[in-house]
Order: sequence, then C-alpha cells, then structure tokens
Amino acid sequence: MSDLGVAEIPVDEKERLLPPPEAPLKNALVDGPILRTLLWLAWPNVIALTAGTCVVIAETSYIGRLGVESLAAMALVFPIVILTMTMSGGAMGGGVASAIARALGAGDIDRASTLAAHALLIGLCFGLTFMLGMLIFGPALLELLGGRGNVLTQAVAYTQIFFGGAVVPWLMNTMSGILRGTGNMKLPSLMMLSSAICQIILGGTLGLGLGPIPQFGMRGVAAGSLIAYLISIAVMSWYLFSGRARVIPKIRGLRIRWAMFIDILKVGAIACFSPLQSVLTISIFTYMLARFGTEILAGYGVGARLEFMLISIAFAVGIASVPMVGMAIGAQRIARARRICWIAGLVAFVSVGTAASFIAVFPDIWVNLFTDDASVRAASRQYLSTAAPMYAFLGLSTTCYFSSQGAAKVIGPVLAQTARLLFIGAGGWWLSTHDATAQDFFKLAAASMVLLGVLSCVSVMLTRWGPKQPVAVVKPALS
Repeated sequence: MSDLGVAEIPVDEKERLLPPPEAPLKNALVDGPILRTLLWLAWPNVIALTAGTCVVIAETSYIGRLGVESLAAMALVFPIVILTMTMSGGAMGGGVASAIARALGAGDIDRASTLAAHALLIGLCFGLTFMLGMLIFGPALLELLGGRGNVLTQAVAYTQIFFGGAVVPWLMNTMSGILRGTGNMKLPSLMMLSSAICQIILGGTLGLGLGPIPQFGMRGVAAGSLIAYLISIAVMSWYLFSGRARVIPKIRGLRIRWAMFIDILKVGAIACFSPLQSVLTISIFTYMLARFGTEILAGYGVGARLEFMLISIAFAVGIASVPMVGMAIGAQRIARARRICWIAGLVAFVSVGTAASFIAVFPDIWVNLFTDDASVRAASRQYLSTAAPMYAFLGLSTTCYFSSQGAAKVIGPVLAQTARLLFIGAGGWWLSTHDATAQDFFKLAAASMVLLGVLSCVSVMLTRWGPKQPVAVVKPALS
C-alpha cells in the first residue's frame, strides 16, 4: 500500500487500463472517398456558376433589347471579359488555391497564411495592369477584332467602365482562390450566387433604365457587374481577416518573400497562358466570322454563350479537384491525386456532353431566349448543331487543366491550348483562301475542341506528378 492508501498498480497493468491513443484526425480531402468528396465540393460551385450563367443569359437578353448592334458589340468584348474572369479566377486563382492546398497538405498553416497575403498583392498588381492596358489599348484592340461604327462605340463604352475597375474582379477572385485552397467552397460559391443576383438586378436596371433611373446602355451593364463584385469583396474580406477562415492573410508587418510569389506564380503565371490562348483562339475565330456579317457574328455569340454556361459545370468540378489534388500531392499521395484527376474528367465529360448534345438536337430551346431575328436564329442553330456535341471534350480539358494546377504541373494542358490555337489559325487561314462557308468554320471549331480534349489527357498521362523518385544505387557484393 502507498502512503495514500491506494494499491500500487504494475506499470504494464496501467498501460493496459489506459484508453488507446486517439487516431490522428483525418482530412476528407486527403482520405475521403474521391467521387463523393469531389461532388460534395463541386455542388456549391455548380449552383453558383449556374447563377453566373443566368447572368450571361440575362445580360444577353436585355442587351438584345438594346438592338442587334449591341449584341454584336457584346460578342466583341465578351472574350476579353472572359479572359479577365478566367485568368483571375481559374488561372491565377487556381495557382493560389494550389499553393495554399499544398502547404496545408504538408501541415504548414503559417506558410499558407503568408501565401494568402502574397496572393492579394499579385491580384492587385494584375488588376492594375489590366486596367491600364485596356483603357489605353482597348479601343484599338476592339477595332482590330472587327468592330466598326456603332458596334465599336458600344463595345468601347462597356470596356471603359468594366476595365476601369479591373482591380475589383481580380481581388474578388483572388480571395475566392484563397478560400478554395483551404477546401472552403461554400463561401466563394455563396458570393458568386449573391453577386449573380445583384448583377442581374443592377445590370438590367442601369442598362435598360427603370422608373426614374435613366438608360445607361452598355455602360450601365458594366457598372452593375462591378458593384456586385464589390459587395462580394466586402464579405470575403470580413471572413478572411476576422479569423473565421482556416488561414488569415498576414498583412500587418508583411515581409515580401519572393519564394512565396514563385510558389504561386509557377502555377498561376503559366496557367494564365491557357485562358489567354483560349481567348485569342475565340478572338481569331470571331474575326474570321465577322466577314460573314453582323447576323452571323451575333448568332455565333448566342451559341458561344451555351459553351460558356456548360463549361462552367466543368469549371465547378475542376476547381473542386484543385485542393483535393494539391493536398494529396502535399501529403505525398501521388496515385490518389491522379485518380482524382481522371474521376473529375469523367464527371465533366459526361455531364457537359449530355446537356450539350440535347441542345444540339433541340437548339431552339436555347436560341429563343435571346433573339427574334430570323438570320441570327438560323446562324445560332447552325453553330449549335455542329459544335455543341463536342463541348464534352472542352469539359474534359478543363478538369485536366485544374487538376494539373493542383499538382503544380500545368505546362502540358497549356501546350494543348497552344496546339488548338495553331489549329484554328492554320485551319481558318486555309478555309479563308478556299471560299469556305460559315458552316465550314463551325466544323473547324468543333474539331479543335476534340483536339484540345485529347491532348490535355495525353499531357496528364505523360507528366510526372510529385517529386522525382531517388535512384537506388546497388553496391556490388563483397566477395
């Protein structure tokens, strides 16, 4: 007996009586079932991006009320707006999410917080660059793309307002990238949803005029977008800096560390070439179609909006794969990272392809939303019946691109975009010299989508993910 009157228990017996040690907490993004986790992360993005698509539909609808010239003006400026949004959200935003996810996968929260602060600086710099570039060179660029007369005037009017505030979408999408890197898909998606509602209300009100509010036309549509983005920035800033997020950007006393910039830019900067080439491809294609007249151009613009809507589904799945792949790479689980990529690609291919093929068979379901002009409707039907079934390959390439961002190995999908750009340029030049019809150009666009999807898959298969394995040195046995 001890001095306290308690019987001594042998050490071995104490160890037996102690509860077993708790297993380390599991991270669903690293350990959970892939398909279920992917869909759980993707569904908020699907809802939010569907709302974003409603914005595109609504904008096209009330811009159509301003006239065919306004529709053609939007077709001119639309690729540049998409470039801004995809470069800030999908490319650099994906680079931000990838860097933070890899840091968290390795268990380094301090590094993730420092990366978040450097990401905001990158977003600010890129936003200022876009603002100055478009305000100075935008009118000349739109004219080069085929803008003439009142079409060019309206396109310039939209550009001056939207790109005068280009810092706003860049900061908004950078903050979304930070949150998505932590696995938080719900808040960025909620902000996209609320932003979409605000855009529809404000854009329509300022664009068409309502009650005492005058009609500002294209300028009003652009202003409605910026106001909606500012609201999202305010909410996400509060969430990030209040400590509610998994990481808090270290702004106070921040010391610039170039290694942090490099970690983000080695993915984000290279990834930016993908939307840049994509928009350049669309711009070249738009320029080649412009010679067929305003109706063909406007009809293609209506059809291209379906592409934008359906690719947003692939975007939702792809952006959900970024933190999953990134954390798997950070945890040195390379095989799991590759499985995530292929499952995401299959989901995108099937979902996008099914919806697009349905619209290809029944194009009036989509076309009737936008215009009553017979020539524009005919051009839209022709484009959709030819190109829409191939949207599935765009969905596949999109998920390969995002998954490669998570693995910090994005060069392959970017080179696939380069191949598509060259294919469109060379094929378009050949068609232009052989008196081709608009239908021939639509077939060219469809073939380029297949090429992009196939090459994106091949690039993922041929690229090593994760660190290189050390080479084993076999010593000769001593005799």
